[in-house]
Amino acid sequence: MALESKLIPILREGVEIVKMISFKKIKDALAKKYPEMEPPVIGKVAGALVNAIFGTPSQEESFMVFARKHADLIAREQTNLEGMLEEIRIPLTDALRVQSLCDHQEGLDSTAILRQAQELGILLVDRDLPLPHSFIDLVRRLGSGFGLLLPPTPDTEAAPSH
Repeated sequence: MALESKLIPILREGVEIVKMISFKKIKDALAKKYPEMEPPVIGKVAGALVNAIFGTPSQEESFMVFARKHADLIAREQTNLEGMLEEIRIPLTDALRVQSLCDHQEGLDSTAILRQAQELGILLVDRDLPLPHSFIDLVRRLGSGFGLLLPPTPDTEAAPSH
């Protein structure tokens, strides 16, 4: 039980990093598609889409009002997620499955989130459930690549050559 109590928060942190990467990808895609749209609006739409993917709608009043006001745009763009997230489907699939596993350990059922991701074309159904170490390693590499995390070890830096 002690191992589980330490592992779940670490895995959830990994899921959060994949959420941030998904947010960046969606925001960039929306900015290209809607150059006339204000950046804060694009950010909120991207946030609403990430929240929809992971089943974590914001409970903040201002965001709920925004989501209702832009419901048509959010719903329309939700159908375009597969194209926006094509490059990160592997980590996204792993993050959704790890989130579901963590939820299950905490007595929650998030199978509807996985089903929705499959319907949206962003879940790789044939992919095996990642082992915790593999998921954490993947997230660290990805997070570093997107500038969200420092590289995992200092010895990965090349020594200066003279």
